[in-house]
Amino acid sequence: MNIHPIDVILHKRDGLTLTDDEIRALVRAIVERTPDRQLVTDAQIAALLMAIFLRGLDPRELATLTSAMRFSGDTFDAAPLHTFTIDKHSTGGVGDKTSLLIAPILAAAGLAHPTTSGVPGICVPMISGRSLGHTGGTLDKLETIPGFNTQLNLQQLADTLRKCGAALIGQTPRIVPADRTLYALRDHTGTVESPFLITASIMSKKLAESLNALVLDVKVGSGAFMPTYEKSKFLAELMVRTGESAGTRTAALLTSMDEPLGRFSGNWIEVWECVDIMQNKRHPMSADLIELSNILSGWMLHLAGHASNPEEGAKLSDQILQSGEAYKAWLRIIEAQGGDISVFDAPATRHKPSATRVLKASRSGYLASMDCKQVGWAVQRLGAGRAKPGDPVSAQAGIESHAKLGNRIEQGQQLFTLFSEDAALLNEPEQMLLDTIVIADAPPTVAPLIRETITAASLGK
Repeated sequence: MNIHPIDVILHKRDGLTLTDDEIRALVRAIVERTPDRQLVTDAQIAALLMAIFLRGLDPRELATLTSAMRFSGDTFDAAPLHTFTIDKHSTGGVGDKTSLLIAPILAAAGLAHPTTSGVPGICVPMISGRSLGHTGGTLDKLETIPGFNTQLNLQQLADTLRKCGAALIGQTPRIVPADRTLYALRDHTGTVESPFLITASIMSKKLAESLNALVLDVKVGSGAFMPTYEKSKFLAELMVRTGESAGTRTAALLTSMDEPLGRFSGNWIEVWECVDIMQNKRHPMSADLIELSNILSGWMLHLAGHASNPEEGAKLSDQILQSGEAYKAWLRIIEAQGGDISVFDAPATRHKPSATRVLKASRSGYLASMDCKQVGWAVQRLGAGRAKPGDPVSAQAGIESHAKLGNRIEQGQQLFTLFSEDAALLNEPEQMLLDTIVIADAPPTVAPLIRETITAASLGK
């Protein structure tokens, strides 16, 4: 049966339900087209994206679109590793560096409890992204480590997982190629915020890892990608349903992003913060980062059968961190992917910004609020992020937070230290931070770190 793109566009435009054949044919046409053979044009793809943005997708349509995208290119086969394969995904935030802790925690747990075959009982094929907009990117942080290779092919990924229990890599050109085309056009057509298209994009890449389970960190608050709590929750529910329908146990935690997570926001400085934690040097400003990392790891350990419940898993996670086993696993991963582990002997000495500025409190009171997205943009303007794909990023740029929401602040107290490799870049971010920080007379009500948890059970599946 021939499927004509214009018919599919009209069906969705008019609110009709697309068939599985229509969805699969469109995805196949996107992947198989060449400059000389346009099976579907950019204009037609853009029109379909807008129709989906306006009309949405029902659960079957979304599951079919996600599956078609997942299998549009190469997929990772974890079966030969004989492990429980699990990953974590965050919708992105400011100072969100939990992946750098979670991967070695889970790797250490897997190596501590090997299967009878001698292969780690857990493996974490963590495919990460780069910074864009106000959010940071795990790959940009990792690439501040000299020699570290994030561009492993699937065989190298398997070899690293077999040796280390975890790997931290970027998406290859052949993993979910349909998403590359769709994402680029979403960015140009005002359809980026569609929860259905976001779900298909995220879940197709994660499911291509051949996962047994997935834990999602869906941000809520002023620094979140989705503008309201309700929309963040709806996205979390869509992703959980989509993962479960594909046979992957999926849990989503709605977590607060009303201020930067942890002490540092940037690239190398976030690596430094995580290395300090793994070396059991716990700065007070890193407490929320440690707590969230343990909670997310706890869920992963629970789903992998290493803990009877998520709370027990979180305790095990913290034990692994404090024991130094996570740091040993981290060194194995970095070395296996070509990184120079000697830089972790004194990570603070590698932070050499050429320009710094300290922002101090103009009055006494309580740190009441900030627009965390604005803080993220300040980090980006200092040079740590990118406005569009391909922009260079600075290893040294970023901010250090000296206070958390709800803290009592005295006039003249340090609130942020700004770092850049160009003194001319300090002025605008400083003003952005000054404009968004609110110091009040009364202590604010601070939202809990974990707002809600979405699972198949909570959705009634």
